[in-house]
Amino acid sequence: MNWLMIRNTLVACAAGLLMTGTVYAQESAPVKRMTTQDITSKVVYHIDGAEQPLKALRNIRNHLDVSPRTTIIVVTHANGVDFLMEGAKHAETGTQYAPLVSALTARGVVFEICEITLKNRKLTKDQFVLDATFTPSGVVRVADLQTQQGFAYIKP
Repeated sequence: MNWLMIRNTLVACAAGLLMTGTVYAQESAPVKRMTTQDITSKVVYHIDGAEQPLKALRNIRNHLDVSPRTTIIVVTHANGVDFLMEGAKHAETGTQYAPLVSALTARGVVFEICEITLKNRKLTKDQFVLDATFTPSGVVRVADLQTQQGFAYIKP
């Protein structure tokens, strides 16, 4: 019986030491939770319709407000290129797109226009805002950004 009491006392002491070490380790190394401010992600916004741009620009602004380290590329084709033309305005509100595009460009957003669309619609590069860049094919660019470069896809 004496041996049993000694063994139980030793086991209790060992358990106490182990738990003290665990508590100390938890206190000395706090866990840092990641916030959206810490996350770096890559996103392609795909715009191919005339009704999408105002909503897309608002989404992108909000996206960067919450997650400012995000890399964003906006790929446009078909009627989606219209908002990047000089003097373009929202049909219902009259909101000019150029200042919104410039503000987002200043935050690192890249706007790309499909050159196939230019050819098919007989448009020229000088008809577009200076903040716009060009890509040979909008659809191919979206696919490459997703499959080759790991961009998430958003179509507003």
